[in-house]
Order: sequence, then C-alpha cells, then structure tokens
Amino acid sequence: MHTKTMEGLIGAKTNINHVNTPLRVYKEAERRGDIGTMERAMGYVGDFSKKAGQYQEETDDGLKEDAKEAKEKEKLEREKAIAKRRNERQEAEERMEEDKVANTDTVEISDEGKRLLREVGIPVETMCAEMEKPDTGKEIFGVETL
Repeated sequence: MHTKTMEGLIGAKTNINHVNTPLRVYKEAERRGDIGTMERAMGYVGDFSKKAGQYQEETDDGLKEDAKEAKEKEKLEREKAIAKRRNERQEAEERMEEDKVANTDTVEISDEGKRLLREVGIPVETMCAEMEKPDTGKEIFGVETL
C-alpha cells in the first residue's frame, strides 16, 4: 500500500471520528436552546468534514498511484516471462538441431560387400549415391518397404 493511501485513510477516519464530539455538543446546545454554541459546534463539524474530504482525495490519489505501479510491475513481469519463454524455445530448437546431428547414422560398405556388389553387377559408386539419399521409409533401391 502506498504511503499516501495509508495517510489518507488514517486522516479521514480520524477526522470523521472527531466529528462525533461537536455533533454531541450541538445536540446538547439545541436542547438548551443555545444558538451560539450550536453555531460553533457546526463550525467544528464543517472543519472536520472538510479535512476528512481532503484526506479522502489524498487516499484516491494514493490508490491511483498504487494501481499505476501495479500495472508497471505486471508489465515488467510479463516481459520477463516472454523473454524466458523465447530463451527456452531457442534452447529447445538448438537441442533439436544437436539431436538431429547426433542421431545421423552412417553406413560403410566393407571390402567384402564392395566385392559382392561388383559380382552382382552394381557399381559401388551407384550404391553409395543411393544410400546418401534421404530416407523416406517407403522405398529402398526400388523395393517398397513397410
């Protein structure tokens, strides 16, 4: 709570409580018919009421400042959260890229495999080029897979 708000609330409450005494004096003077005392008592009531109103305005100003500060704080927290999410997303993307690189398989054809390919009549260079194509999971060397 802002200082202005606290001061305003305390001041307004105090002045409203102070109004009770002159009102009581006014009522007693009214029963006795003492117009001079009644006027003085009402003067005090007016003064205390005016001060209470001023403190109420101070309270309103303090509440507005509190609301403004709360909005600014919320905005900063929201910006921090957005930045944090961006960083987390960027780190996740980087991890995914690293995983792609780390999960890349390599295949080597042994000397015996190269010899067998030549015997069948498939050039080794053609086989290597076929193996470097991206795997769609549907077809390998013209044979459809499950």
